Amino acid sequence: MKFHEAVLSSAAFRVRIALAYKGLTYESALYDLRKNQHLTPAYREVNPMQSVPALEVDGVTLFESMAIVEYLEETRPEPPLLPRAAADRARVRAMAQLVACDIHPLDNLRVLRYLSHELKADDAARDKWYAHWVREGFTALELAVSARGPYAFGEAVTLADVFLVPQMANALRYKVDVAAFPRVRRVYDACMQLPAFSRSHPDNRGAQ
Repeated sequence: MKFHEAVLSSAAFRVRIALAYKGLTYESALYDLRKNQHLTPAYREVNPMQSVPALEVDGVTLFESMAIVEYLEETRPEPPLLPRAAADRARVRAMAQLVACDIHPLDNLRVLRYLSHELKADDAARDKWYAHWVREGFTALELAVSARGPYAFGEAVTLADVFLVPQMANALRYKVDVAAFPRVRRVYDACMQLPAFSRSHPDNRGAQ
């Protein structure tokens, strides 16, 4: 199993958590996104979007973090990241997709670079953009997260936690004020007590 990743990528962080939570070992291929190490013809053969992560597993190469984590859940279902009931699974997936589809695409590195380089946004404008979309998404996530914890869907870790934690880590790194989202912060703090989450955090993976 070969995992193509970048330490600071929140999408790669998600997959690292899932791999660690399921006790899976892998070879890591690291890319420094700041140096555009992923923007090569060779890597386009691995991932047509030239983004991270990608995972070579079981004779296939997968890309996009949601697809990768769902594949791991289907092929290595223990310990589970989805509840058993169909409605519960849909709710957990919705929380994960809220992060993956509604927050992250607006705040990822290539968007922030476009704001700075093409639209000439200064650092203050870029940071305002970033914080706005985090707060928009977290406002919805705060209502979706279980009132009873410690995790996003209650007593067990799920796909929702796998996606929520990297987004909160990024928000904290960008110094976004998250005081208005106590449930989301509670989930983050609870998950960071678990080795699969804490060991996967960029702060514990080196400075690339």
